[in-house]
Amino acid sequence: MEAKVSLDVLMEIVKSGGRVKTGVDVYNANGILLLAGDVFVSKLKPLEIIKQSGINSVPVNTKLHGALLDGDGNEISLDSVGMSRQVIISGNADVPETDSIFPAAATNEIEVRLVEIEEKRRQARQKHAAAKKCIKNVLKNIKETGGQFDYSEVEKTVLDLTEFLIVGQNPFSYLTQDIFSYDEYLYNHSINVCAIGTAVLNRFNQQFSKVVNDHIRGGVSADIYNPFTDGAIPGASAFTCYYPHEIEDISLGFFLHDIGKTIVADQVLNKKGRLTEEEFNEVKKHSYEYGKALIAKNHIRNATVKNIVCYHHAPLHAHENNSYPMDVNYSGIPVYTRICKLADIYDAMTSKRCYKEAINPVNVVTQIFRTYAKKDRMLQYILHAFVKSIGIYPPGSIVFLQNGQMAYVLESSGPLVLPFTDEKGSTLKSKPDPVVADTSANDNLYGVDNRRSVKSPKDVYHSLPGYLRNFLAVQN
Repeated sequence: MEAKVSLDVLMEIVKSGGRVKTGVDVYNANGILLLAGDVFVSKLKPLEIIKQSGINSVPVNTKLHGALLDGDGNEISLDSVGMSRQVIISGNADVPETDSIFPAAATNEIEVRLVEIEEKRRQARQKHAAAKKCIKNVLKNIKETGGQFDYSEVEKTVLDLTEFLIVGQNPFSYLTQDIFSYDEYLYNHSINVCAIGTAVLNRFNQQFSKVVNDHIRGGVSADIYNPFTDGAIPGASAFTCYYPHEIEDISLGFFLHDIGKTIVADQVLNKKGRLTEEEFNEVKKHSYEYGKALIAKNHIRNATVKNIVCYHHAPLHAHENNSYPMDVNYSGIPVYTRICKLADIYDAMTSKRCYKEAINPVNVVTQIFRTYAKKDRMLQYILHAFVKSIGIYPPGSIVFLQNGQMAYVLESSGPLVLPFTDEKGSTLKSKPDPVVADTSANDNLYGVDNRRSVKSPKDVYHSLPGYLRNFLAVQN
């Protein structure tokens, strides 16, 4: 039998002279071992350290020789320490639909990843809340003052957000909003484009800088001009596409890219029906006219921010339709502005709006790739960084597994998925363990089945169990 036991209960047992042994190793969010499963704990300090790390309960597995002993050495049953059906995590017992999909403590490799994801989500929620407060103030101030806002406060907020975004791999996924809600879209969109764009920019910067450096050193191709007749000079990398302070400026532009929409009437922005030609022309002005005017009115002389605000809808390749303004050559649009456009398209398509449902991220990545592949050489580097950053199976996607189950993607690496239906499509009554859907193994029943059409969030909402709906609801 395995059950989660409150740290407070274990500490009371130890205080009264007893001993506890979990039977399973306990790790923190960083994968550091906090408690070995085969060690009896008779002092409070180890349990206090575990609690200080943010863990409030740990599993005790009697099948793996875990045990709770009182001061006389007698075994204490799990039922007698206040355990209930709600905390039993083994066997076939139904798990309450409000139960978290994340373990309180990690006992295996997948659970270590889940604990890491939950910790990143916790940090992301804090960053998201601060960023949303900031962008709300910006848009409110613009409307109240006729265009003025506190640029220094935006710089401070985005700097803190950027530091979080460039540390981990794909951190943007922990900042995205609930795919079933369209409330406060403009605020969330600003944050999401900043998060997605910064992740893509960071990967592009690493990859493209390496390509250039390989050429400079002659490691990839010799047919490149070398001013030194003695050959390439060995040593450290000589080229970096974007330096840290430039990335900060670019992220700032991503965050402010849509400020011009504050001047567009709400009834036009949120119109449920098809826009008239006149209305669409008004919306288009948010970038190259209204956004540009707000940049000037606030005396923002940052050319990077101005480029992003004015040209994030410009064409990415020759003869691209529905781009604006059209009086600019696509080859003159900076790389970072092109990245902003892809991030803008991705978030707009995967977000629920008052006039449309969210589209499954898997479909969106595929559509963006097919739209822009093989159109322009530099665009290929950008597109590659985009797909690698977001993943073929982005977090929040709904996929079919080889065994017929539907699953929610928790993390694109793997990908790590949580099945929520059985093979016939019926919602599971008990919470399953997440699995790694290794797409490289043809005989893996839990691998993603690419032959079946993926579903939209709306189409599967009725099939989501309560604990998964609860998980989605707290992402905002």
